[in-house]
Amino acid sequence: MSGHSKWSTIKHKKAAKDAKRGKLFTKLIKEITVAARMGGGDINANPRLRTAVMTARTQSMPGDNIDRAIKKGTGELEGVTYEEIQYEGYGPGGAAIIAQVLTDNKNRTVSEIRRLFTKHGGNLGETGCVGWMFDKKGLITVEKSQTDEERLLGIVLDAGAEDVRDEDEFFEVVTQPEDFHAVKDRLDHEKIAVASAQVTLTPKNTVDVDAKNVEQILKLTEELEDHDDVQNVSANFNIPAELMEKVS
Repeated sequence: MSGHSKWSTIKHKKAAKDAKRGKLFTKLIKEITVAARMGGGDINANPRLRTAVMTARTQSMPGDNIDRAIKKGTGELEGVTYEEIQYEGYGPGGAAIIAQVLTDNKNRTVSEIRRLFTKHGGNLGETGCVGWMFDKKGLITVEKSQTDEERLLGIVLDAGAEDVRDEDEFFEVVTQPEDFHAVKDRLDHEKIAVASAQVTLTPKNTVDVDAKNVEQILKLTEELEDHDDVQNVSANFNIPAELMEKVS
């Protein structure tokens, strides 16, 4: 088991809150639509679509919503065309931040993302300025109430996972992208419910946030995640436990 950023715990709790608000459904529908447009509507032949549909089902999205989103992507139903963009920049204190976006209005979105970075003491950079600091990984979270550490390790490592991290109330299972579905399928077979599952960008190394920047960087990442066009936010900052307790 390896330690990780306490921000992960915040993200997991926030994801549960977003699911109740319905905002998450809108973002998932966008992802399903784009995945179907790019790779076709067959989930067995389109790994990105399969991941998007699996995530939607994990969040209890109705099947009709999923089917409509797929048909909009394949052109069977009329729908909006979204552009996929990755915005990269630095938060207060120099932490690297990436916002992955799906938008139908690039000019509007880049203006709004830049404003959020500036508002909270960061700056939006050029494409590629921080991307090299991250790896694409499969990330599956399991609440500790679902299973114990020893059993989880045995199951996921046998299925091809590369690591399991202890994140307070959660376990994070890390995989290579190509092993993601095999590990998720094994957990399903073992009837271990997952809290979230996605292929995402994870930092190769983390940097500690100091006391003067912690609130600003949390506000920046939270407002980025709340933006309607932002699908996912990745960052390489770590908040030491003693500071996390103060801001909590």
